[in-house]
Order: sequence, then structure tokens, then C-alpha cells
Amino acid sequence: MRKNNRFAAVALLATVGILGTACGSDSKKADLCPGVTKGSVSTPPLKLGVAFDTGGRGDGTFNDAAGRGACQAVGELGADLTELEATSDQDRKPNLETLTKNGDNPVIAVGFLFSDDLKTVATANPKTTYGIIDSVVDLPNVKSLVFAAEQGSFLVGAAAALKSTTGHIGFIGGQEIDLIKAFEAGYTAGAKAVNPDIKVEVKYLGAAGDNAAWGSPDKAKEIANGWYADGADVIYTAAGGSGAGTIDAAVASGKWAIGVDSDQYLTATPEQQKHILTSALKRVDVAVFETAKAVQSGDTKGGVRVFDLKDDGVGYSTSGGYLDDVKDKLEAFKQQIIDGTIVVPTKP
Repeated sequence: MRKNNRFAAVALLATVGILGTACGSDSKKADLCPGVTKGSVSTPPLKLGVAFDTGGRGDGTFNDAAGRGACQAVGELGADLTELEATSDQDRKPNLETLTKNGDNPVIAVGFLFSDDLKTVATANPKTTYGIIDSVVDLPNVKSLVFAAEQGSFLVGAAAALKSTTGHIGFIGGQEIDLIKAFEAGYTAGAKAVNPDIKVEVKYLGAAGDNAAWGSPDKAKEIANGWYADGADVIYTAAGGSGAGTIDAAVASGKWAIGVDSDQYLTATPEQQKHILTSALKRVDVAVFETAKAVQSGDTKGGVRVFDLKDDGVGYSTSGGYLDDVKDKLEAFKQQIIDGTIVVPTKP
């Protein structure tokens, strides 16, 4: 029997502005996870709640990676999955509260913008274990899941320099905050490790707090078009859904774009795939799955876990085969980072 549980759907639509769907306990396949056969249900059953920020599934990057981890928990851990997506800033706290009241444990907040609301909700619900991506919330029942994004960015920066024929590349960031500056710092360091004289353009789509920066593909496209016209031939964008604009510009210009968080080649059109050199991977899927697995095994304590190259928490993609001729050099850089021979900066 296939069950689609839209719990309190009317109330949610009226008060929160979102719609929750869950995998029924007797479901063989999850509505949210097409093609995933639900694993054996544990005792007691694992109920996993995922609170997406604006954009949710389908962004091709950050949120989709979280969704893959959640679906892995459905398939391998037999988890019942409930997902809620914020449609505005005001939805984050009610969504966390709704998942908590639904009995989900753990509840994972996807993104640093949940930080303040999670502090409030987690403090009020000490028996629930929470996880948060890309932020540190210092509470005994919150697992803070952060990434050495500068390391993966270093590798795609090296790839950009190795593949550039003009010695001119670019970086487009979302909000100008420390989190994204780490991407910039790693990318620039990697590029200059290959070519100390390379020109690296840098532009941000918004100041700290400007959430439109994550969903402005037109702005990213305009910037990328200008840089491509001026001679740049590779541009890396760490700006959520805005990165789609860079990919479109790369197609129009016949140049390269670099994806972020997920392997964007896999969700691109055939024409776009011809212009996605690589993607800097941030294994949000691993963080979500490992958190669910930990709670299932009885680990409900808070703390900080850093996902880096040593545990494949970050990396770079090779889809399309465009890096085949330079992969050995990239792997050598990767090993030097793991060994500590190269220490990647987190600030530009």
C-alpha cells in the first residue's frame, strides 16, 4: 500500500504557507524519493524531519543534496520522512516547530539562516535532537554539520587554472559573508597554486542578509556575460540557485562554468553539460544521512562535525570527462591537502 500523509495540510497552508508530505510507515516507496525502496523499519521507528530553506528540492545544488541524504535514510534505515519548505523568512521557526510536534527526531535544518530560530526551538524541546547545515548552534541537542568548503573550492580553482587558455577566470558569490568567502579563498588559492599570475575576478550578488542573492540567476548571468566578453573562460559560482545564470551565460559564450554543492552536470540539459567543467562538491547528503544514522543508533548528543577531504565530505566532480587530462594533478593537490602539506585559506 502506498500512503501519502499530508498531516494537518489545511492548518499548515493557513498558518505556515507550506505543505508537508511524509512517507507512510507502511509505504514501500517514498513519495518524496522516487525509485527508493524503503528499508526495514527499526524499533522504535526512525522519524526524520527535514526543514528546507526557500528553494527546497529542485535547486540542483544544496537542497537537492540534503534531499538525497534524506532519501538514503529512507532506503537504508527505513526512516519515515517528513519535509517542509520555507516560502519566506517567517516560515523557518514554524516549520521547525511543526516537525518537532510531528514527533520527528532528528529534525535537520538545511542552511545557516535557520540558526536563530533553531536556538529557540531546540532550547524549548531538549528531548529532540536537531541538526543544522553550515552553522554552529552550541546546544546539547544540536548537531552542527559544517564543511571545509575551501578545500573543494581549492581543487576546482586548480582545475579552472589548468583548463583556462586565457589565464583569466572568475568567482561569483551569493551573500558577502564568511561562509561564502571561504569558497572564494579556496578557489583563488587553488588557481594561483597552478598559475601565480592568473587573473581572478570576484563579485558578490548581495551583502550579508540579502537573501535575494541566493535566487538571482539574472544578476549572475549579467556578471558572467561581462566577464566572458572580457576574456574570462571559466567562472565558479557559489550562490545557490543564482548559479543557473552563470551556466546559461557559459552556454551562450561557449565557455566553462563550475557548479557547486552537488554535481550540477547530472541535472543539466545536454547543451549545458557541454559547458560544466566540474562542480565543487559539498556532501550535504552525507551529513544528513550520518546524522539520521547516529540518532537511530542512540547518539543524540550535540557537537560540531567538520566534513572535509579526509572523509570525502567535500571534493570535486569528474562527470563529462573534461578533467581526465588533469585529474592526476588534482589528485596530487588533494593528497597534499589531506596530508597537511597544503593548508587552504578560509579568508581571501
